[in-house]
Amino acid sequence: MERYKQEFIEFMVDCKALKFGDFVLKSGRRSPFFMNAGSYVTGGQLRRLGEYYARAIHEKYGDEFDILFGPAYKGIPLSVAAAIAYSEIYGREVRYCSNRKEAKDHGDAGILLGSSLQDGDRVVMIEDVTTSGKSIEETYPILTAQANVEVRGLMVSLNRMEKGPGGKGSALEEIRERYGIEAHAIVTMDEVVEHLYNKPYKGQVYIDDSLKAAIDEYYGVYGAGR
Repeated sequence: MERYKQEFIEFMVDCKALKFGDFVLKSGRRSPFFMNAGSYVTGGQLRRLGEYYARAIHEKYGDEFDILFGPAYKGIPLSVAAAIAYSEIYGREVRYCSNRKEAKDHGDAGILLGSSLQDGDRVVMIEDVTTSGKSIEETYPILTAQANVEVRGLMVSLNRMEKGPGGKGSALEEIRERYGIEAHAIVTMDEVVEHLYNKPYKGQVYIDDSLKAAIDEYYGVYGAGR
């Protein structure tokens, strides 16, 4: 596993963006782990988060894109932080763009925030985590309605590796199949388990035998692509 992925897993734990226990997800599923990008709340945390996204995006897409698009609301700071980090790390300016939940009818009117979209723009979408693909279903038509853009793909922070709403592949796999775009994650849940299982981090074991059994049981019911 690449060192930046190991660091990112530890970073998620430090920021309490990745938690372990017993959680009820929006889908109604009971999960032994939960990921929430809303836990990144300081300038230093957002700076580091942007760097991890930038490295993963560069690894998967190189420089073959023009815009980072973050769906409202959580995707807005993600796209801004990643665009800043990409400029700092790779010396290349990329634009950021997000959608508004409601179109603005005065000033810089319209549905978009940040850069406008132009014909031929190559877009990478950024999310925190995708379980059902619902946000992509909502924002993909917005992107393609604004201009003749090429959506290169999607980058999320954590691939939960569980079945999407179609009930066959994972949510990321269903996105690939439905929209014909690449869908990747900075890390997968398998990589999280590999890095933390029975290994003390700052004096604490986050995934012990009991939690590992709960994760395995969860994936026995909802797992995909393991």
